[in-house]
Amino acid sequence: MATLAVNGGGGAAAATHTKAYLEGKAVKETRLLISELCRQFYTLGWVSGTGGSITVKVHDDSIPKPQQLILMSPSGVQKERMEPEDLYVLSGNGTMLSSPSPKPYPHKPPKCSDCAPLFMKAYEKRDAGAVIHSHGIESCLVTMINPMSKEFRITHMEMIKGIKGHGYYDELVVPIIENMAYENELTDSLAKAIDAYPKATAVLVRNHGIYVWGDSWINAKTQAECYHHLFDAAIKLHQLGLDWSTPNHGPTRNFKLGLGSNGNVNTSAKAVTEGSDYGSGLFPRCIVLDIEGITTPISFVSEVLSPYARDNVGKHLSVTYDTAETQDDIKLLRSQVEDDLKQGVAGAVPIPPRDAGKEEVIAALVANVDAMIKADRKITALKQLQGHIWRTGFESNELEGEVFDDVPEALEKWHSLGTKVYIYSSGSRLAQRLIFGNSNYGDLRKYLSGFFDTAVGNKRETRSYVEITNSLGVDKPSEILFVTDVYQEATAAKAAGLEVVISIRPGNGPLPENHGFKTINSFAEI
Repeated sequence: MATLAVNGGGGAAAATHTKAYLEGKAVKETRLLISELCRQFYTLGWVSGTGGSITVKVHDDSIPKPQQLILMSPSGVQKERMEPEDLYVLSGNGTMLSSPSPKPYPHKPPKCSDCAPLFMKAYEKRDAGAVIHSHGIESCLVTMINPMSKEFRITHMEMIKGIKGHGYYDELVVPIIENMAYENELTDSLAKAIDAYPKATAVLVRNHGIYVWGDSWINAKTQAECYHHLFDAAIKLHQLGLDWSTPNHGPTRNFKLGLGSNGNVNTSAKAVTEGSDYGSGLFPRCIVLDIEGITTPISFVSEVLSPYARDNVGKHLSVTYDTAETQDDIKLLRSQVEDDLKQGVAGAVPIPPRDAGKEEVIAALVANVDAMIKADRKITALKQLQGHIWRTGFESNELEGEVFDDVPEALEKWHSLGTKVYIYSSGSRLAQRLIFGNSNYGDLRKYLSGFFDTAVGNKRETRSYVEITNSLGVDKPSEILFVTDVYQEATAAKAAGLEVVISIRPGNGPLPENHGFKTINSFAEI
């Protein structure tokens, strides 16, 4: 094994470049760990035929994570027979520090993993602690089912909970990039996918495999196992003619599911009109619903939710003040109030620094939140805090979501037709889930494929609907039907190419004359 002399500068980074450190306990244990993991991954079919790879950072509490050493598996080596001394050691910035010694024939000359530049992108852009590249057949086949798809989407599967930042009801989205002849040619497209999907912890490579990263090797391994499970489930559901991407995983549009005389499931092709969209008679692939005045009376928000948040903001902040969640809420509010003060927004008052005392800070926060609620401001800082306050109300049964009587039946019908339904509201995604998860008709989240809030953009801006269209992965914007009660939102969505109808419900505001949009009084009219 060759150890290279590298001038690492000063401080902690330089300490990791010494021969003593490179041959020390932390590095040796990581070498052993990677060798063991590769043997496990081989039995799972992730690294057979010398394919696949893994990299892990050497954890050391005394070294900042970006400066921790990186160990990588070699290229062209049978991973199940790989020894600890076969690994490469790199500095935090990718400089080679140690490489394995050549072995006699029939072994190939040592070569660092062809995945190295892709691994480094995950380290740089996600502060990862480990990255796994698998050639598992599930991760390959799932990208081939729809050769035009740029994303893999799945929801309402238990193993989604094993993916960082996701729960059972969430929609998991994994970007798909196109394969290239050489691994390093994937670097730019992988980096772009990481940037475009900030919540993602993996990128699929069509006809090839998957890259998965995590905060630690345990996190990366756990997520990789969950991803492969979900891909396998999706493939099997597809074989049964079932749609893995919808909450109830019902029959796809191209299949009719039934039981044969022997009790076995059989599928048959079902004709579907090609080239049609909602406007020419085919039911929309996706429906995006607002909440106020569409699924839920406006009065529920103005007379129930808003007063509850306003009356309980002080209590909530006082009880949860030292939690990370509330400190994040306060940070957002501080930033918003600073902008409001600069712009002379009415009702904005300075928030004292934290060392001024808890009571003083809370008093200023309450005053600002009260002014924001009275002005009905659609801003993330307010909506996030309100969602956390409402969560307490729903958990204590002080609050119950309210939907119009026609909503549950319509959601169930659309669901059975394979149409995906999403919510786009100025309320936080948490608040949206609370309303539909604790409604007067029970938990309706099983009919919903996902939630959008103002993080995707202002509801009166066309680019917000362009972003939603890109997120939903449809071929044409016209495959999406947007239902709103606000003319300006309808106009913005139409400009993005979406089909639009305006909901007329009791308490909704007036519309301009000759507005030009189709209107409905009930979801039964869709």
